[in-house]
Amino acid sequence: MRCTQKVLFSCGNPFKALFSEENNACISPQLLSLLNNFETSLRVSITELVPKGDDKNDFLTVSWMIQAMHSLCETHQGITTLMTTDLDLPVSDMEESLIDMYVDMSSKLLELCNAFTSELYRLNHGNMLLKLAFGNPEVFSLSHIDRWRQHMASKNPSIQNCGEVLSSLVESMNHHHHKKVLVRALYGVKVKTLYIFSVFDASFTHSSKNLLYLTIPEEMEEVPWGQAFMELQNMINPEIKKTFLSDRFAVIRDLEAVESGVEKLYAAVQEGWDPNLSVVEPLKQLVIELSGRFDLVSKETSCLLETMVSAREALCESLWTKIKSDDADDYVRIVCE
Repeated sequence: MRCTQKVLFSCGNPFKALFSEENNACISPQLLSLLNNFETSLRVSITELVPKGDDKNDFLTVSWMIQAMHSLCETHQGITTLMTTDLDLPVSDMEESLIDMYVDMSSKLLELCNAFTSELYRLNHGNMLLKLAFGNPEVFSLSHIDRWRQHMASKNPSIQNCGEVLSSLVESMNHHHHKKVLVRALYGVKVKTLYIFSVFDASFTHSSKNLLYLTIPEEMEEVPWGQAFMELQNMINPEIKKTFLSDRFAVIRDLEAVESGVEKLYAAVQEGWDPNLSVVEPLKQLVIELSGRFDLVSKETSCLLETMVSAREALCESLWTKIKSDDADDYVRIVCE
């Protein structure tokens, strides 16, 4: 399969003005310091996700997925703090359109989080079927394996719709030209989030159709996280492409190990071999460990979901406070007149 490259700024470059020297000169030293600290933290978090060592397939493990989702949770907690505490901007300065921008983005990201959680639940249900099959090797039955095969071959409608949501999020990045510190920070968050989510989508759908390749404009070379991000996707995307050209059972290496072991056991039993405890027990433990790791991915995904919901509530509360304050001012003005 072809590794699709979706260019981030196909409709023009909104960063040309956003990252210009003239624009940065208008930012106060305090705001510029907050922005630099946030973007430096973003760079560190992205660098930590770049596969290290000789094995470039480390990102295709559930451990990497846990790390990636945890990293996203921390990044969104950081942007929440920046939006609601550090900048301490009144809504008139943030502009209502900025709140609309975050609410729209987070709504779609929440949809993706729910889809990932649904798929993790489906995969863990398959693990449950295997636990039943391996529960008692003395009465081992291929019927449980058959049920597991059917279940793993089934499709999750929620996951199948993720590509459309990702595409709409990428497209929305072409329509924001605000010269604001917060918008610039949000761009970095969105780039990191969309790319990692596209890797999750590829892992769950066994397809590189929706795998993103987000280009970084020349004007953004100065930002701390730009080079780290390009390194991340330039290492991961080719490896994912090679994975889909192979005959592997699954994209996620942990799941592949389980599926490979089960298929070998199934074939052996069909040939008349009786499974014994020494053979089945290691595979059973592998399934149990995989279930635990999937649970951790779900936990980190829930953390991200809760963080975005909290951020939306805080921003909406700021807007509501501004509206009430404006109404009160209007009332006082009318009474005084």
